[in-house]
Amino acid sequence: MRQGVLNSYRASVVFWLMVLLVAGVFASNYLISAGPASAAEAAEPADEPSADDAAAADEAAAMQESYLVWFYKALGAKYAIIFLAISFTLVAFFVMNLLVSRRDNICPLGLVEQFEGHLNEKRYQEAYELAKADESLLGQVLASGLAKLSAGYDQALAAMQETGQEESLKLDQRLSVLALLGTISPMFGLLGTVDGMVKSFQVIARSSTTPKPSELAMGISMALVTTLVGLWLAIPAILAFNLMKNRQTKLLLEAGIISENLMKRFQGVNSAPKA
Repeated sequence: MRQGVLNSYRASVVFWLMVLLVAGVFASNYLISAGPASAAEAAEPADEPSADDAAAADEAAAMQESYLVWFYKALGAKYAIIFLAISFTLVAFFVMNLLVSRRDNICPLGLVEQFEGHLNEKRYQEAYELAKADESLLGQVLASGLAKLSAGYDQALAAMQETGQEESLKLDQRLSVLALLGTISPMFGLLGTVDGMVKSFQVIARSSTTPKPSELAMGISMALVTTLVGLWLAIPAILAFNLMKNRQTKLLLEAGIISENLMKRFQGVNSAPKA
């Protein structure tokens, strides 16, 4: 129980650290970009500038704008909130699965050695208590098998398989969130692409003359940036899902083989062995 609480605490700490880091970077970039612009505005002369001066001032302001602020403007508040929520969720579940997918939480070698030592010495009650107190998947599987051994070896094996399937389902449900994020991220990017192109065509449709490129740039930039950010989030999410899925499958298979090998000595037993 304490290990599970510790894992949740670690995941929560890392999650909120990432939130504070992203918020701090965003705020600092915004302040840095806003500072020079305000100073330039204060230094402007009182008389009305010429067209060349206005164009130069616009170009200087555009250069002073940070890359992150431009990204935010291109995304818009709606898509910025959506992608930030996806990124925070991705980091949180990545860390959570990384902690849960460790060998100590699925198939700890120390438990195997101690459990086998108790069985070799015919201390079955101690072996059961050891497995029951262990929070790993292998510990719960062995404990369920020993608990049902009084009903026969077949019943014990069925109980082990049932417990293993339940614990494996919990791992798959937690891990499937990464696959879900990897699927919906490019879909939101595609939605932003269509949304941005619609806005650009609205500018063309409402203009009686040929619209300026700057008037179309906002919609086009939304279309491209949302697609880019969606792919940025989808690629690591899918990569993390497949790597962790392979690791979990390997550890689950190893736990199943080890548990069956440890319980094979009770084949043909119809009653619980006595210490």
